[in-house]
Amino acid sequence: MVSKSLFDNTETAFALKSDSELERAYFLFKMIANEPLVRIGTAATKLALNMHLPVEGLIRSTVFDHFCGGVNEKDCMSTVDSLETAGVSSVLDYSVEGKEEEKQFDATLEKIIELTRFAKNKSAMPFSVFKPTGLGRFKIWQKVTEGDTLSETELGEWERIKQRYHAVCKVAQECDIALLIDAEESWMQGAADALCEEMMETYNKEKPIVFNTLQCYRWDRLEYLKEIHKHAKAKGFLLGFKVVRGAYMEKEHDRAEEKGYATPICASKSATDENFNTVTDYILNHLGEISLFLGTHNEVSSYLAMETMETNNLSKSDGRIWFGQLYGMSDHISFNLAKEGYNVAKYIPFGPVKDVMPYLIRRAEENTSVAGQTSRELTLLKREKERRKL
Repeated sequence: MVSKSLFDNTETAFALKSDSELERAYFLFKMIANEPLVRIGTAATKLALNMHLPVEGLIRSTVFDHFCGGVNEKDCMSTVDSLETAGVSSVLDYSVEGKEEEKQFDATLEKIIELTRFAKNKSAMPFSVFKPTGLGRFKIWQKVTEGDTLSETELGEWERIKQRYHAVCKVAQECDIALLIDAEESWMQGAADALCEEMMETYNKEKPIVFNTLQCYRWDRLEYLKEIHKHAKAKGFLLGFKVVRGAYMEKEHDRAEEKGYATPICASKSATDENFNTVTDYILNHLGEISLFLGTHNEVSSYLAMETMETNNLSKSDGRIWFGQLYGMSDHISFNLAKEGYNVAKYIPFGPVKDVMPYLIRRAEENTSVAGQTSRELTLLKREKERRKL
């Protein structure tokens, strides 16, 4: 029987945090809980970085060190090793965003391949990860998704994106490392989904190497999942999916309103939750053909998945099921699940401070907008501080 008080254990949740790290976490979430402060802080940070003011040290010692593993992979190793002592694996995420040039895409490709090869000999790193726009311009993804005609130059760009995908998937297969491909905005995701399907068909014959991502705040994702499942069965390849709620809601709503089309986002938070849980349940009931990486900070969804596993007589350590949370968040879920014997991984972003700022700003804004997320973090941190005093 799944205990509904599992995630209340703060001693396990924060065992790896020193008293000073606990205080810093409490201070940060207190700040993030203040929406006007987040708006002012993010604007001021962007301005300071653009003006080359000496603020990187301050950022590094506060928000960066809480949510990121370091400025390079070597920097992350102490975090990876520390998490491993608690039975938690790591997914190193090179979180450099918004690049536009071919040489930058090639550099990102090399970094992903390097990390994948490195992970081969590191049992605590069973996954590699990348974003589609890390390997090609957003505009190309969008034009392919919308069925626009590509110029000769753009056709060359699209071909190079495909080649980069094949290059990284081939290395992941050789290294036996699962490859998580993130999802992005809906108006470029059609092309990303189609290319990911192509990779799955090529590299997922024996086992799921390539994982796509389902953002369940999109109301069409369950139908999409069922369609690709049917296709995979007919073609004889396996599926892997990271299931998340989603990270671009305001942009999606704003664009739908601006362009005059129906929003692709579920009508309410409860509809998103229901969609997420239904998608998770579908995968857990088709584990013979689909593997799951459950990316969630939601306690209810985590408990539901655990209950389905128990009902279906699935082992807690079944290699086809992973739970994942972001580094710096929801430690009460990650570490308590790991202690119970479930497969758990932390997503650990890293990269130069300035390049990782778009990611950090999105994290701060997301925490501010998700009702209950920050207050739950604060409650647990406060409880642990009090427990340690006693």
